[in-house]
Amino acid sequence: MTDRKIILYIAVSLDGYIAGNDGSLDFLSLVENPSEDYGYLEFTKSIDTVVMGRKTYDKVLSFGIDFPHKNKKCFVVTKTKQGKDENVEFWNKDPGELIRNLLDQEGKNIFIDGGAALVDALMKLDLIDRYILSTVPVFIGDGIPLFKPGRPNMKLQLLHSVSYSSGLVQNWYERIKQ
Repeated sequence: MTDRKIILYIAVSLDGYIAGNDGSLDFLSLVENPSEDYGYLEFTKSIDTVVMGRKTYDKVLSFGIDFPHKNKKCFVVTKTKQGKDENVEFWNKDPGELIRNLLDQEGKNIFIDGGAALVDALMKLDLIDRYILSTVPVFIGDGIPLFKPGRPNMKLQLLHSVSYSSGLVQNWYERIKQ
């Protein structure tokens, strides 16, 4: 195995949601600032592979912009699509198998770009090394929670924390393996 890390980098509301019930990301507009990328560009220099769920991929495509990870190897974990398209390769097997295969290859870190089902599956397999959570200062009341019940107990160590003028707070946690 290589020393690649599996990193979840995601925005979440203060009450723990990554999207509204309808998949809406409207709460993110509360911290949009064209002059601030919240460390995202620097983060993307440390990765060469992106893994996301199918709903997240569909949401990214709905933005009507160029696919943001064109210069990375991208996988979409899905039960409904097969093969590949111009942006990604679809993965229809166990997401843990995909991650273990990627860890056996040389490369940079691997970015988990959501969604909640993929995060839950990888947490249950204890395959996420680092959690970078950008907390948006808003309660959305209901929606898609980032963390589902039934996940294993985990101990994390805070590596880094930064607050921005928009009110967003970004915390970097490293998983402490027992």
